[in-house]
Amino acid sequence: MSSEIPEIHLSSFIEMTPDLVCIAGRDGFFKKVNRAVIEKFGYSREELMSRPIAFFMHPEDRQQTLHKRAELFEGKSLVNFRNRYVTKSGNILWLEWTSLYFPKEAVVFAIAKDITKRRQMEQEIEEDYHKFKGLATHFKSSIEEDRKFLAREMHEELAQLASLLKMDIESVRKHLAVLPPAAADRIENAAIVSQQLIMTIRRLSFSISPNMLEHLGLNATLEWHCREFAILNSISCSFQSTFDDTRLTDELRIDLFRICQEGLQNILKHAQATEVKVAIEEAGNQIRMTILDNGKGFAQTQQKRSSGLTRMRERAASINAILSVDSAPSRGTSISVAIPKR
Repeated sequence: MSSEIPEIHLSSFIEMTPDLVCIAGRDGFFKKVNRAVIEKFGYSREELMSRPIAFFMHPEDRQQTLHKRAELFEGKSLVNFRNRYVTKSGNILWLEWTSLYFPKEAVVFAIAKDITKRRQMEQEIEEDYHKFKGLATHFKSSIEEDRKFLAREMHEELAQLASLLKMDIESVRKHLAVLPPAAADRIENAAIVSQQLIMTIRRLSFSISPNMLEHLGLNATLEWHCREFAILNSISCSFQSTFDDTRLTDELRIDLFRICQEGLQNILKHAQATEVKVAIEEAGNQIRMTILDNGKGFAQTQQKRSSGLTRMRERAASINAILSVDSAPSRGTSISVAIPKR
């Protein structure tokens, strides 16, 4: 029993395919086009053949397309290249090309898919992304402004009132000799408490909104913060930076500080560490901040349950950064934030 396979003519297939298929010469004119090209562009076959291909390109994409075309003549293949064309009715047509150049015949064979609807959806998604990112940035900036106001009020109002109280107590201390021993002890204790109150207010003010971040920059602020962390918690904490932080925007500086602040708080609460290292460096096309501790570590499955890590990831995502965590029981933890250079 025999069967016959019907002959399928390649030219018929090319003519019937919904993809745009064309042959172009080095002179920049169409030599052949299939039916899909005519239908998508809206021009007749004669109109397409009589004008240079660049005539149909979107003006903003013309230079880039001609540059890619020149590379094609040099032997570089063109795969999934996107550009825009203007149809006869004035609509924008997005095409994705795969092209080959045949030097012997001096022609380009090209196939394109119509991705106009896909690009419209992508642009809508991009617009929504930028809109929501803008809102997130606005809310974040608003919160930071509120923090700044609260920190300023604490530093300028509460700290000053506590300082006045301390001055009054110091004035009374000059007359301790004429006071009963119990009263003298209470005055001494009040002097110590008032000093601690002033230091606590200043520390809280810095934690809420570090004023020195604006004036001295990120490196100086993190160095001071690490030193304070070490003094207050008896945990060795060092800071090192090989990056010029003046190249960072205000948004990036405050976000990196907040991520480091959250990281140190997590270490204090959970890590049982005796040593912490914070570093900022340039790594290729990225700026990387690393927080490393020698604490008890944790299994990777525990990451999702950590609210601190969640907050750090969310803040990193808001500046297009990637936060990665490397930890294991009894091996400490390394938190890295990688920001693409802008």
